[in-house]
Amino acid sequence: MIGELIALVIAIIVVVVLFKVLKSVPALVMNAAIGVAALWVLNRFFGLNVAIDLWSVLVSAIGGILGVILVVVLSFFGIAFVG
Repeated sequence: MIGELIALVIAIIVVVVLFKVLKSVPALVMNAAIGVAALWVLNRFFGLNVAIDLWSVLVSAIGGILGVILVVVLSFFGIAFVG
């Protein structure tokens, strides 16, 4: 009886978390696309040497434009995302 109740509570928590994560997926995909486009434009037209890889895309997707700025600044100082 207690085990079934605990399993039900865990199942409800998992469903709520999955709903919240899947609800935000389109926004993350849009931010990732904008971030990749912004990094490509910065590399192509402004001569920056920022790596476009999984980590830079994730930072851009989660942080949006501020994430792109963070990636560029870290790349500029040679800390991370150097292409």
